[in-house]
Amino acid sequence: MARTQAADFEERKEAILDHASALFAQKGFLGTSVMDIARACGASKSLLYHYYPSKEDVLFAVMSSHVDLLLEDVAAVKAAGLPPRDSLHALLHRFMMHYVGAADRQKVLLHELDNLPGERRREIVEAQRKIVDAVQALLTAPLPGRFDDPVKARAQTMLLFGTINWTSNWFRPEGALTYAQIADMAFDMVVSPGS
Repeated sequence: MARTQAADFEERKEAILDHASALFAQKGFLGTSVMDIARACGASKSLLYHYYPSKEDVLFAVMSSHVDLLLEDVAAVKAAGLPPRDSLHALLHRFMMHYVGAADRQKVLLHELDNLPGERRREIVEAQRKIVDAVQALLTAPLPGRFDDPVKARAQTMLLFGTINWTSNWFRPEGALTYAQIADMAFDMVVSPGS
């Protein structure tokens, strides 16, 4: 007889990911044991395995949940039908809001990709490329002629990601600037107001 799923199954899975991402961000994937994750969740290892068959499955779920959220941001901004410049501005705001709210997952995504098995790593990289391609399209569209060279266009796009991806390492929500102000600053760095 198949085991029935608890009513709070999805909430428990998400709580595991929250605890695991905090541990992975602090101690690294290799420095975190399944027992560490179970202990942080107030659960047993066997219960943890009920939700995720392996530590690599937990790592993949941490990363995929984060990139899926960013892909949802891309889709929502595209669906709004704004001009490219406004779309890029809106997308940077959405990204920054999620980077700040998911700082641990962002750190895990930036530092632990090599610890995923090959096929799963390819899945994450493919999703990341979709995100980068979408941002590049929004970045280059309002500035015809400025990014005619595809190599420079990609470099500019990656410089933008370099700016926003690492914000979670130093940004403090209680600090002098809000995430929205940081998003505006990143936008202004790549698309000058007079462009």
